Amino acid sequence: MLKNDVWRADILVEALPYIKKFWNKIVVIKYGGSAMEDKQLEKQIIKDIILLRYIGMKPIIVHGGGPEISQEMLKQKKTPQFINGLRVTDRDTMDITEMVLTGKINTRLVAEINLCILEDQGNGIKGIGLSGEDAQLLMVKKYTQMDLGYVGEIIKINPEILTLLLEKDYIPVIATIGVDTSGDRFNINADTVAGELANVLKAEKLIFLTDVDGILRELGNADTLISSINVQEAKELLESGQIQKGMIPKVKSALRALEGGVKKVHFINGKRAHSILLEIFTDKGIGTEFVSVDN
Repeated sequence: MLKNDVWRADILVEALPYIKKFWNKIVVIKYGGSAMEDKQLEKQIIKDIILLRYIGMKPIIVHGGGPEISQEMLKQKKTPQFINGLRVTDRDTMDITEMVLTGKINTRLVAEINLCILEDQGNGIKGIGLSGEDAQLLMVKKYTQMDLGYVGEIIKINPEILTLLLEKDYIPVIATIGVDTSGDRFNINADTVAGELANVLKAEKLIFLTDVDGILRELGNADTLISSINVQEAKELLESGQIQKGMIPKVKSALRALEGGVKKVHFINGKRAHSILLEIFTDKGIGTEFVSVDN
């Protein structure tokens, strides 16, 4: 037997216990950042997510679109503004956000999923796009901690539509637009949505595809990757200011998910080939895993 054959067999043997453990489990995947800007990489990520469904897991994609929203704003001569990683969203920005998220990114991802499934002759699995407005999936009120305009704060999630779709072998792809009781639409931070959905659905895992290898700790003049971190340690990093800008809502969402019963949260580099598979199905993993203090 050739060395490559042994290596491939070892990979399968290593992955098998995880495949068995996570069969029929829900995995919420937050997809965004610069991984979206590379279309070849995007197709590879989509294929990896489809593979999760083929082997019995139930993936749900929650997507952002920050860079594309900002690009469209600049085209329309509007300057993007952020406070603590959250986009300031006036009425015009809200219209741009909805157009980009639902009209462009969501439809593109769903089309890519269904194209890949057709190419692979997948049996019964399909992608489907949703907004938080659909079936009142994401009910919100205006964000209360500061005035950010049309930025929503989740008050209720109605997951019935997701439960039905997962039972029918769909891969849901969710654009993070919410609606209030008056029918007004609001932008919601995608990291927050992913965490809250993972809580409500009692997901096995919540995975953040980021632009970096994971959570880094400052050691002297260098940063080192933290492979595993518990809730208390993550809170200390937040309080010390070592976690900044766009990572703040991600880490806060991870903490809420763990405290709500999600088993593990993973931060991995979406620009690395097959990062989802390497994190879930290998002993070592590649990013940062968040665990409760008890784990």
